[in-house]
Amino acid sequence: MRVRRLPGTDWADLLNEAIVRALDGTRLWPPEVPILAFLAGCMRSIEHDLRRRAALERTWREQDEPAGSIDPERAIAAAQALGAIVALFSGDATVLRIIEELGYGRSAAEICARHGLSRTDYASARKRLRRALLRLDT
Repeated sequence: MRVRRLPGTDWADLLNEAIVRALDGTRLWPPEVPILAFLAGCMRSIEHDLRRRAALERTWREQDEPAGSIDPERAIAAAQALGAIVALFSGDATVLRIIEELGYGRSAAEICARHGLSRTDYASARKRLRRALLRLDT
């Protein structure tokens, strides 16, 4: 039922991904929850994440303008803003990795797995990022 809205994805893909996440510790199985309910919840979460990413990619593609019609002022402003953020975190490799991975639409769990971060390290870096950006905005 879940893969109906995900072209190119098979039900076995969702089930296998749910099992992999359970086995690698990305998703923790509470002992009081039956295994079928747990895996169904994992599959629902994975399906939601895949749909969210597909929608985000569609939005990005729709917003992409042909190279000749890009507003130069807007491009300069965006480059300056990104440069300011990167300069602000030049000494914090963890935050820079998180910014890059978020730009690719990766989830917190994927970022932690790709870079060997604990959930605490990830949460701390996100807080540093958020606080610094809020200070920059005011």
